[in-house]
Formats: sequence, C-alpha cells, structure tokens
Amino acid sequence: MTAVETQMTYNTSYTIQHESTYMTQEEDWDRDLLLDPAWEKQQRKTFTAWCNSHLRKAGTQIENIEEDFRNGLKLMLLLEVISGERLPKPDKGKMRFHKIANVNKALDFICSKGVKLVSIGAEEIVDGNVKMTLGMIWTIILRFAIQDISVEETSAKEGLLLWCQRKTAPYRNVNVQNFHISWKDGLALCALIHRHRPDLIDYSKLRKDDPISNLNTAFEVAEKFLDIPKMLDAEDIVNTPKPDEKAIMTYVSCFYHAFAGAEQAETAANRICKVLAVNQENEKLMEEYEKLASELLEWIRRTIPWLENRVAEQTMRAMQQKLEDFRDYRRVHKPPRVQEKCQLEINFNTLQTKLRLSNRPAFMPSEGKMVSDIANAWKGLEQVEKGYEEWLLTEIRRLERLDHLAEKFKQKCGMHEAWTAGKEELLSQKDYESASLMEIRALMRKHEAFESDLAAHQDRVEQIAAIAQELNELDYHDAATVNARCQGICDQWDNLGTLTQKRRDALERVEKLWETIDQLYLEFAKRAAPFNNWMDGAMEDLQDMFIVHSIEEIQSLITAHDQFKATLPEADKERMATISIHNEILKIAQTYGIKLSGINPYTNLSQQDINTKWETVKHLVPLRDQMLQEEVARQQGNERLRRQFAAQANIIGPWIQTKMEEISHVSVDIAGSLEEQMNSLKQYEQNIINYKSNIDKLEGDHQLSQESLIFDNKHTNYTMEHVRVGWEQLLTTIARTINEVENQILTRDAKGISQEQLNEFRASFNHFDRKRNGMMDPDDFRACLISMGYDLGEVEFARIMTLVDPNNTGVVTFQAFIDFMTRETAETDTAEQVMASFKILASDKNYITVDELRRELPPEQAEYCISRMTRYIGADAAPGALDYISFSSALYGESDL
Repeated sequence: MTAVETQMTYNTSYTIQHESTYMTQEEDWDRDLLLDPAWEKQQRKTFTAWCNSHLRKAGTQIENIEEDFRNGLKLMLLLEVISGERLPKPDKGKMRFHKIANVNKALDFICSKGVKLVSIGAEEIVDGNVKMTLGMIWTIILRFAIQDISVEETSAKEGLLLWCQRKTAPYRNVNVQNFHISWKDGLALCALIHRHRPDLIDYSKLRKDDPISNLNTAFEVAEKFLDIPKMLDAEDIVNTPKPDEKAIMTYVSCFYHAFAGAEQAETAANRICKVLAVNQENEKLMEEYEKLASELLEWIRRTIPWLENRVAEQTMRAMQQKLEDFRDYRRVHKPPRVQEKCQLEINFNTLQTKLRLSNRPAFMPSEGKMVSDIANAWKGLEQVEKGYEEWLLTEIRRLERLDHLAEKFKQKCGMHEAWTAGKEELLSQKDYESASLMEIRALMRKHEAFESDLAAHQDRVEQIAAIAQELNELDYHDAATVNARCQGICDQWDNLGTLTQKRRDALERVEKLWETIDQLYLEFAKRAAPFNNWMDGAMEDLQDMFIVHSIEEIQSLITAHDQFKATLPEADKERMATISIHNEILKIAQTYGIKLSGINPYTNLSQQDINTKWETVKHLVPLRDQMLQEEVARQQGNERLRRQFAAQANIIGPWIQTKMEEISHVSVDIAGSLEEQMNSLKQYEQNIINYKSNIDKLEGDHQLSQESLIFDNKHTNYTMEHVRVGWEQLLTTIARTINEVENQILTRDAKGISQEQLNEFRASFNHFDRKRNGMMDPDDFRACLISMGYDLGEVEFARIMTLVDPNNTGVVTFQAFIDFMTRETAETDTAEQVMASFKILASDKNYITVDELRRELPPEQAEYCISRMTRYIGADAAPGALDYISFSSALYGESDL
C-alpha cells in the first residue's frame, strides 16, 4: 500500500476513504440516505457486541453505541485495545470542547492507520449522530478486523468471502455468494463451525426449512465454545428480506479470526497443489507442442515433393486437372495447416510465458522443432507453392497456343495438299509433242497461268514452315508427325518448281513454231486466275482460325473483316468482267460458226468455277460475321469477369491493410485496460472472421477467371495471391496480438501487477520506442531504465541485458520489458517457499512420508509427488521417507529429479 495522506481538521468534516478495495464509499456507506430501519437495528446490535467483545478486555463495556462514545473516552480505549498501541492522553473535562478534542484524537489515530476521513466530524459523534457513529465503527471494523484477511491472493471482503466459500463448499444446501441472503437459513454458519469443530454440531440433523433453529444453534455454540459473542438476532435475520451486509460480515470475520490458526497447514497444502498443477499443465503443453510440430513438419515434408513435380502433361485436359488439384490443395488441405501453424506459435508463446511466470526454466523443443524451424519449413513450402502455380499457368498457356497452331497447321496443310494433288503428273506430261498449233499455244498460256498460281501459293508454303518451326520451339508432343508432313510438302514444292521450269523450257522451244493465239481465251485465263486466287485467299481468310485475349484484338479483326466486305462490290464487278469475256467467246463462236471443244485451252477455270467460288465466298461472309460476334460476346464476358474481380479486390486489399494498421494501433494503445484491449481485439477477430465470405466470393471469381483462361487484369493491382497472403498474415497477426495481450493479463494477474503499473510500463516503453516497431535498442532501453529511477553501471546493465535479450538479438521486445519489470516489482513462488510448505506438512522433518502426502494433498497431486520424489538418505531417515528438498529445487530448475 502506498503512503496515505492524513488530513486532520478540527470542526470540519471527514469521509471514510481508503486506497484498498475492501472499502469504497458507494459500497460501504451511503452518506446521503437514511439507513433501512431493519439494517440500523442489526448494525446497532452487531457493532455494540463487537465493541464489547474488545472493551471487556479493559474491564468495561457500552450499552448505547451513540451515547457511550460521545465523550471520546471509550472510543479511545477501544482503539487502544484492538490496536495494542497507546493513544495521546485524553482530556478530563466534561465540557463540549473536551469531548470534541477526545473524539478528534481517536479520528486522528484512525487516519494514521491509512484511512482518509472526509464528512465524518467529531461534532457529529459528540452530538450522538447514529448514522455517523455506525459509519465510524464500521470503518474501525474494516481496518482492524477485515483488511488483513488474505486468502489465495485476495484480501479483505473478497478474501473473507473466498474463505467462506472454500470452507462451506462440501456442505449440502450451502452456497455462499454474498454477505446477506446467503446466511439467512443459518446453514452457512453451522457449516463453518462444523468444518473446524465437527464435535460441536451434528450437521446431518440440520434442516434448511428451520432457519431460526439453525441460527440460534450457531450463535449459542459460537458463544459457548468459541468465545464469539452473540451479535445478531435470528428473527431479525430471517424476517429481513436482505439482512445487513456489514452486520453479517462483522460477525463472520470473528469466525475467521477464531479459526485462523487451523489455516496454516491448509495454506501450505494449497501452495504445493498450485505449484504441482502448474508443473503438470506445463508438461502437458510441452507434449502437445511436440506432437503438433511433428505432424505439421511431416505434412510439409510430404507436400513439397508433390509441388516440386514439374512433369508437364501433353494435353490441355490433363493440365487443367493438375490446376484443379492445386486449387483443391489451396482450398481444402492448406487452410487447416495454416490454423495449426498459428495455433502452434500461440501454444509456444503461452507455454514460455507460463514458465517465466512460474519461475521455471524456458522450454526448449526437440531438435528441428523450434518455431523458427517450422517458420523456415513453411516459407520453403510457400516458395515451392508459388513456383508450382506459375509453372501450371505457363504450361496451360503453352498448350493452348500449341493446340491452336496444330489445328492451323493441319488446315493449311490440307488446303495445300488439295491444291498440289495431281500437279506433278500434269507437269510431267509431254502432250505438246503431238498437239496442234492452237493446242501448243493453249498449253503455253495454260502453263503461264499455272506459274502465276504457283507463285501465289508460295506464301502458304512459307506459313506452313513457320508454323512447324514454332511448334518445335514450343516442344509440341507430336512434333515428329508435324516435321514429317512439313518436310514432305517442302520437298514436293521444290519438285514442282523444277518440273515447272522444265515444262516452260520445252514449250518455249516449240512456241516459235506456232503463230496464232486465242486472245479471248488468254484474256479470260489471265483475269480468271488472279480473281480465282483472290477468291481462294478470301475463302482461306474467312475460314482462318483466330485466338484473341481482349476486346481490342477482336475489334481489330472485325474492322479488317468490314474492310474486306467493303471490297466485295468491286470484286463482283471483276467477276462480271471476267464472265463477260467467256460470254464474248461464246458470241464469237456462235456468230462465226466455230465449234468449241468446251474447254479453255489456257486454264482449267470455267465460268461455273468462278460463279461457284463466288457463291461460296458470299456464304462464308455471314458465317465469319457470326464467329466474330460470338468471340465479341465471349471477350465481353471475360471483361465483366475482370471488372467483377477487380471491384472486389480493390476493396478487400485496402481493407486487409487497414485492419493490419488498426490492430497494430490497438496493440500499442495505452488508453484502456488489458481487458478492454482484449475485447477490442476479439471484436476485430470476429469482424475478420465474418469477412471471410468476401474472400471466398473473390476466390470464386478468381476461379471463374482462370476457367475462362483470363490471366491478366488491367483494372486492379491486386492478384489472388496478394489477397491470400494478406489474409493469412491478417489472421496470424490478430491471433498473435490476442495471445500477447492474454500473456500480459496472465503476467499482471500472476504477479499482482496493477493496471496502472502496466499502463506506466507501456507508456515508458512507447516513449523510448523511437522507431515505433515494438522494440527498443540497448541505448533506448538504458535511457528508459534511467528515467524510471535505475542507477546503472556497465556491469549491472550487462546483467539486465542477459535477462531481457538472452539470444543477443540486439533489441528488447515489449514482452521481455514487461517480464523484467514484473520481476522487479512483484514476488513469485520460489523453491524455498515450496520447501517451507512441505516442511509444515512434514511436521518440521527433513523428509516426508507417502501417508503424509496422501493425507494432506489431493490424490492427483499426491501421486505426482510420490512418483517423482527420490528416497531420502539422511541419517534421520525413516522407512519410505521421501526427499522433498531436492524435489522442490527441481521444480524451479535448480537441480535434477
């Protein structure tokens, strides 16, 4: 308790106020309202009896509590008896100012014992104010009869209540929750007496429905055998809806002091049980950590080889199945392992905190199972995982390109082979040797037309060779077949060139022998051939395969197609002009009676061929329109998917970043208590968990995008990988932050550190945490200690650094700072305290027996000690004696069991 200001003012008022929680103004006394008459009656009787129980030691007593204390003499005598100290000599006069002086001496003495008085004045006591007199006596009772009660780290009212609950717990029909209605039936008082003196009351014969009898029994036994005067009336307690709490507490405190001597052995046993329970719990946490770490590392070991397998499949279907298996791993198999990893870190931190708080050695996991080992293994897993996904997407793009090129290669090869069919046999003929003049001329012109056609098809052969080369460069699985077919086409093309040149040479040799040529046939052939080639090219373009990835690309194809359609009117004019030549031939033949063979000697093309191909071109144009519009619709759908994914990702990404910043602010906020921080963090955690549906929806949109083969998105900088990593970091951060606050609460409660002290520690740490990263370097830490009043030399500071930075990391974390300050400001259990407790149980012997352990400790803790204590080998050893000294030392790492 800190120093208490004592204020003494004559002819002014005092109010009862104390720093300890056992006495607060709103709980103990309502200064502004009148007492309930029933409560006032109970308090008069109880407080009078309590005062007389002490005054009789001085050979006197009081009859009327407000009258007998008016002159201050008996009040001063009462304080001397209960405190064992001498007060100043009282004034002997009988005048009012003599009485006020005596009362003020008593009030000053109360103030000197750590109680600040405001609103209770000596004049009110001298005037016989009942309410103020009862309030003053209650203050004296709290200070000298209740304040020093301490049970398991609780004191005063809470300690007395806990003591009553522990003592009456085994008794039926007894449930002590307060100091009023819990005592109305008298069973609680009888249970307290029976617990310590079972020979005085037969508890089994008591009945809950007879409270007056129960209360009178307790009062009579306490007065006769325990020297506790009767302070209450059974009828007043039973007939009052809520008995006066102060009267009950005053009377019950007498039982506590009467039975205090019997508590020593129980306290010693409780201390041992507490120490052993902590040790057992720590061992269980260690085993759970080892098991969980082994399982997680084994899973990582089994998963990495699967992700490192880069054997590519030959078909798109097989690679899509690999991608689906990877998505299943991401959605189903990995998330539980992420939670296990997070839980493993939380368990490790909690275990280390509990070990530090219980003054035990730090836990060192098995080799290869440290948190850092697991973090490194996890980092390796994520690196392999990222590489595997990139490889999958690259392979899918490659196979998509290969399928397109292979189909295009087959189409162009088919068209070329159809065109070259029979050309070698035609070029090898020697029909010009027996042909007529007209036939020779026709053969010459026909050959020229063929050469023109041959040159027009050179571009197609080059395209086929280029496609074959690209298929080889992309490692097409059936490259051998492609190469063989391409080589056959190239060899055939070279042969066609050679045969064409040979036939031309032959025709030129005989051309001089012939004079006439049919200009109209020639003109038809010349105009029909390029038009026919144009139609062939148009049909090839209209049937050409295409692959695009954006609206812009398909729009460019539509624009080119619209330009092509714009040339159709001119092409139709060219067709009509070509057909008109053929019509002129027919007109001339009809006019001059020429008999035609029906075959143009200069070309194989006929009017029917031109018209048929023209109709084919017109038929293919709307089909091409339909294909382009379908692709437009598909690309528009892909664009919607991109925008849909981007809209969510642009919200979720900043949301995750904002939450990370908010959590970091909460973790260093010193405005509220740790419980308020915990509630705030729990609320953040629940909000994050509730936000999981948005992540799942984004995963669904991402899957739709990948299924549609969408691999880029210009509308957002966030990828699904960014969101996944951010989400996992957010979950891990909130869990770690909650665990740090839980450890701080555990430290505060275990070490008896107040919230104000923790806030002071946090404020000091934040002030010297200049980088605002939750850590101080050694120079800042030294400055922080000096600011808190530490006189540090180099040797002392080096010793402190070994405590707060045992691994020589060069920084001091907030948790290490809190641990150091709690060790400096709070007491902890020590091996010497445990040894002293065992010595009490062993009746001051240097050893303890199995029977004594089983008699004094609960069965589980007793067997735990028996299984771990070594045999005592001292000269005074008895049969079966156990060494509790070495056992106590081992609990705190000072020796080996």
